[in-house]
Amino acid sequence: MLAAALFFAMLSALGLGVGLLSLAPVLEQIVHPESGRGLAELAVEFNASGPWVSIPQWIIELLPTGRFEGVVLVLVFLTCLTIVGALCNFAHQYISQTLTTRAVAEFRQELFRKVIRLPLGRVVTEGPSEYISRLVRDSAALQQGLNALTGKTVAQVTKGIAALLAAMVFDWKIVIVALVVGPILAVVLRKLAKRVRRGSRGSLAAQQEMLKHSTEIMHGLRAVKTSTAEAESEVAFDLVNEQVVKNELRMRIARAMSGPIVETLAIIALSILAAIATRSILSGSLSFDDFILSLIALGVSAASLRPLAGIINEISAAAAPAARIIEILDQPIEAQGESSPALPRHAGSIQFEHVGYAYENAEVPALEDVSFSIAFGERVAVVGPNGSGKTTLLGLLPRLLVPSSGRILVDGIDLAQVRLSSIRQQIGVVTQESFIMNGTIRQNISFGIEDVDESSIREAARIAHATDFIEALPDGWDTVVAEAGASLSGGQRQRLSIARALVRDPSILILDEATSQVDSESEVAIRDALHDAGVDRTMLIIAHRMASVVHADRIIVLDAGRVVDIGSHAELLGRCEVYDRLTRTQLVGSDT
Repeated sequence: MLAAALFFAMLSALGLGVGLLSLAPVLEQIVHPESGRGLAELAVEFNASGPWVSIPQWIIELLPTGRFEGVVLVLVFLTCLTIVGALCNFAHQYISQTLTTRAVAEFRQELFRKVIRLPLGRVVTEGPSEYISRLVRDSAALQQGLNALTGKTVAQVTKGIAALLAAMVFDWKIVIVALVVGPILAVVLRKLAKRVRRGSRGSLAAQQEMLKHSTEIMHGLRAVKTSTAEAESEVAFDLVNEQVVKNELRMRIARAMSGPIVETLAIIALSILAAIATRSILSGSLSFDDFILSLIALGVSAASLRPLAGIINEISAAAAPAARIIEILDQPIEAQGESSPALPRHAGSIQFEHVGYAYENAEVPALEDVSFSIAFGERVAVVGPNGSGKTTLLGLLPRLLVPSSGRILVDGIDLAQVRLSSIRQQIGVVTQESFIMNGTIRQNISFGIEDVDESSIREAARIAHATDFIEALPDGWDTVVAEAGASLSGGQRQRLSIARALVRDPSILILDEATSQVDSESEVAIRDALHDAGVDRTMLIIAHRMASVVHADRIIVLDAGRVVDIGSHAELLGRCEVYDRLTRTQLVGSDT
């Protein structure tokens, strides 16, 4: 595609150059009517001058001998040449825009593929808005720059060069001026382009912060309104918006100066050329006809090259998003362990041996020296104060997070030594914030599983007590759910998430406050269903409701990232101060 775009651009420029050179015989017949000759006579004189290429005799015989007919033929030729040039220009623009659109689409696809494979800890630390900004805003800015590079720049440069070459045919001394002015112009534009690049990079970073703030406010609009925090949110937005304006204005001097500088240099160059041409005319080494033709060609060349200042600014502005995208593409992804053996289906034990984890730039580790063992088939609850590391702990098992120290063994096999996909394929996870995508009920349950049969989907929904509400929906299993599950209640969304976890037939089931968004009646029904689903599975539960804790085989108590006690509900009562405090203050009761 790139080769084809360049080919048509050069054809279009070639047509322009040939058209300018073809003006000579027209002027020869019109400007000098007394000494003018017909095209046939001009062709014979051309061959007689002994050039390295000659016009075939059969073409000379077809040329008109009359001067008026010759002018008409040249004008028809120029018209046809213009049409061909326009078609070539259209083909160049069409292909170049197709090229940049598809190229940027591939960049976005590669960027998205990289982002969803980055370690979760890095994405959590940086914030999702940063990656969304680079996927959407930076890609759009990159496409604008690529369009300027492959479309406008190529078209204007090739036409400008063609016209300049035509001018050089009439007077070679123009080469001297071009060699002097060209480098000066390049140096000036390069300096201005650097300023534009710096400003563009700062602007994108500021826009990223604005996107982050806007996303937070829009997602939490209910809380903003109920807290009457509109004014505070507005002030915060004004601050980040001002940063965007500040960085945008950094580029205004460079953008404003580029046009006048190019025009000034062009006037200086034309003045020098006029002086050279005048001297040549007075000395008799340059005819007035050639002087006029060279000025016409120079005017066309200047008109073609003049937009380059603005185009270079567009390309320079695209350098910043390109660099930001490359930063993400250069980041290492999760270690997939494709050459490592698969983890056999869990049937023995899970062991944490002196495990620690620290988030990037965190002052204190989230987990420190955590050790415990879980037998296959056990139901183990993890409790602790807010910020004690419960979610971080269970995020280590499916290797959403990689331990900073220690190791995790499943049936005696170190998870760091096995294929990542084989770990996650046998773990079902239900998080506190249920993930529901814009799609059908069936698609939401089978998300991430290929070739799942209908009976498995319906059985998972039955166990999750979701069948009744699904079949009551307007289109049943084919009902399209709104973005983020907005058309469903919190309990319905959570039951769909549980069904999605169960349809995988996992050997390990992780419930991160899975019943936090359901009412007491639904919680009892789901708990009973999960009791049946827990057969032949190891279940780890983070819960804030007492009923989910007391029915666990064992309870792991965390505090400040450390395990402070392990035991049953009865054993921990009165023995563990942290657990006693939790039962009084944080563990919510429910009907049983």
